[in-house]
Amino acid sequence: AARSLLEWAARASTTGASAMAKLFCSEMAMAVTTEAVQIFGGYGYMRDYPVEKLMRDAKATEIYEGTNEIQRVVIARELYNDGS
Repeated sequence: AARSLLEWAARASTTGASAMAKLFCSEMAMAVTTEAVQIFGGYGYMRDYPVEKLMRDAKATEIYEGTNEIQRVVIARELYNDGS
């Protein structure tokens, strides 16, 4: 779903589309890596296992190029402007 949304946003020329893709993909990455860390238990937080780095990278995607809260504002603004 994330890949499909990302490809759609790349073809679209609206700011809202890219914000939707970034928001969904970053939240999905964080959810998946959090679950992976839970599966690994205490080992999931150790630098010896790659899942720890994946979770740090996923967290960075939520912050980089505008936080998820900012992306929600961009999406809302885009939807509001389309409606008026």
